[in-house]
Amino acid sequence: MKKLVFLTGAGVSQESGISTFRDSDGLWENYPVMDVASADGFKRNPELVHHFYNERRKQLIDTRPNKAHLIIKELEQDFDVITITQNVDDLHEKAGSNNIIHLHGELMKVRSIAHPERTYTLEYPNIETCATTVDKYGDIIRPHIVFFGEDVPLYTDALDIVADADILVIIGTSLVVYPAAALVNFTKKGTPIFYIDPKPSTVSYLDNITYIAKKATEGMTELAEILRKNYI
Repeated sequence: MKKLVFLTGAGVSQESGISTFRDSDGLWENYPVMDVASADGFKRNPELVHHFYNERRKQLIDTRPNKAHLIIKELEQDFDVITITQNVDDLHEKAGSNNIIHLHGELMKVRSIAHPERTYTLEYPNIETCATTVDKYGDIIRPHIVFFGEDVPLYTDALDIVADADILVIIGTSLVVYPAAALVNFTKKGTPIFYIDPKPSTVSYLDNITYIAKKATEGMTELAEILRKNYI
């Protein structure tokens, strides 16, 4: 099977009703992004950050994957699929995808501040945390999110996966958030790249890229036909 790697951003989940933090002038759900999604913001006001992610989790509980997520899962029948996502939602998991790398963390998880390797998955209805919530060892916990200003621990893993890809598909990302945006630079020479987005950024230095200027669900429907016709 060919190795098919997806790099997904906020656009793949937008049609499921999840807003992006770039929807309105640096605001995310009416909060300044840097107040709720940065390392400095968490230091200044951890209670606000916990509250913000509690609300995001409540929203996520009833959110369902859309057709784009489901097609990615279906393609596992014909390809060796790995999804590298910048999203913190669990819609790829809900769709049944098996191999997922969450570059920017996971909304339904928290971790110990003192021991970051200790992560915990929150289960409904116990999905709310606060600045004084502790784990079973008595350590204060925080959202398992990579904030602006922090390193991306899984970036090297993602780089290796992209470098080994036979086909790379980019969905719903502006390719302006680094370091994730740089991953396209590490594909093998000649690797077919498909870019699905209503307004895709032009990647002028890549001559093997195919643009599909559509929303994720429509674009993935078209791409699935292309892949099955030409790459199986």
